Amino acid sequence: MTVSSFESAAADVSPRKTSLYAEHKKIYPKGVKGPFRRLKWAALIALLAIYYITPWLRWDRGFGAPDQAVLVDMPGRRLYFFFIELWPQQVYYLTGVLILSAVGLFLATALAGRVWCGYACPQTVWSDLFLWVERLIEGDRGDRIRLDKAPWSAGKLGKKATKHGAWLLISALTGGAWILYFNDAPTLVREMVNLEVSSNVLMFIGLFTGTTYLLAGFAREQVCIYMCPWPRFQAAMQDEESLIVTYEDWRGEGRAHLKRSQSRDERQAQGHGDCIDCAACVHVCPTGVDIRKGPQLACIGCGLCVDACNEVMGKIGFPADLVRFDTLNAQVARAKGEKPVFRLVRPRTIIYTLMLLVVGGLMTAGLVFKPRVDVSILRDRAPLFVTLANGDVQNAYTVKILNMTRVARSYRVTVAGVPGAALALAGEGGGPAVELIVGADADSVATHRILVRAPAHAVSQPSTPTTFTVTPVPEGDSVRYDTVFMAP
Repeated sequence: MTVSSFESAAADVSPRKTSLYAEHKKIYPKGVKGPFRRLKWAALIALLAIYYITPWLRWDRGFGAPDQAVLVDMPGRRLYFFFIELWPQQVYYLTGVLILSAVGLFLATALAGRVWCGYACPQTVWSDLFLWVERLIEGDRGDRIRLDKAPWSAGKLGKKATKHGAWLLISALTGGAWILYFNDAPTLVREMVNLEVSSNVLMFIGLFTGTTYLLAGFAREQVCIYMCPWPRFQAAMQDEESLIVTYEDWRGEGRAHLKRSQSRDERQAQGHGDCIDCAACVHVCPTGVDIRKGPQLACIGCGLCVDACNEVMGKIGFPADLVRFDTLNAQVARAKGEKPVFRLVRPRTIIYTLMLLVVGGLMTAGLVFKPRVDVSILRDRAPLFVTLANGDVQNAYTVKILNMTRVARSYRVTVAGVPGAALALAGEGGGPAVELIVGADADSVATHRILVRAPAHAVSQPSTPTTFTVTPVPEGDSVRYDTVFMAP
């Protein structure tokens, strides 16, 4: 064998390289009618109404305060949610909201699978809306497939242009509505009409318009399958008692097309199940899942396949719920001819519920007893202390008082922990006193530099724990702040 023929033989038996890239196949979801489709329409209308209407709701907070019910005031560094007003120092409430949202999602998944993904996720809501527009303009599944395969013509160009124009309009309304949560809605709309809007606002409207157009119009199921991390987590949240979309394979297999005038008994005698292999469940799925293959990562639990299958079963006179919302344990029981038992109360649902109650209770208590004043004190470090001519030791502190009320207030400042300590305001006349009265304007932070001096014989250690107490005048809850008093 020559060298060239040996190399050719080696090339023939070498392993063939397989590409890991899978080309995207466009999904054409078919329209369907049924209870789950109606439930999705109800969720879509309610959620979109909340999103677009909320910025226009008003809430009276008094003179000088914004009256928008829900507002993220970036210049004023404030978040308003109806009667709740949060300052940057209270960002821990947002942490609590995130924890509540996460645990609530865990509980919903443990009970009903990906019910959030199927009905309430923004990606699902806007994709559903875009798909409705697409179906309205281009037709149902078969019409859209034929239109995409057809050569370009004036009719095809007109339908595509109309569809994308409608998508862009919805996207612009979506981006514009999002910006209203960060600005006073009537004022911003008036500025838009008068072409007085800032470049920053235009930039963010364009950003959210573009992302809505791309994600809801083109990415769609790819967001749910590849971009979203939740499908990877859901397996840890679910168990055999979670209510998910299932296929009764023990009843549906083996699959075979239904022959004309063939009864169910005749099919069973031939070894065929109730599934007539019409693929209606696949054609209506927004992510292209074949639920007959079992639970899958791409299934968002919307239940449209249940509507589609029940519609077919009704037409041919077979029992409904071949595809149904069920638990894995219930499926096993049904396959054995036993009565299924549903257990909503189980260890993981109890734990999630308790976590919701605890975190929700803590946040509620925090809001009820939320202080109207906050104090921050910083001791001067250069120098650490000053020894006065009469032998007294003096420390300087920068005291910041956050007045979270709509009126100017006065505050009494006292110090405890250092025997014989006296206070004075830096740069102002008047001798040292046991207490000071300082002021803070409405809804602002007041900064005061306070000098604390004590007799040298009263300070027996280099660092003495000291407590500042700030009390609103004439009445109010006191705020204490621990620091130290430095001495030789």
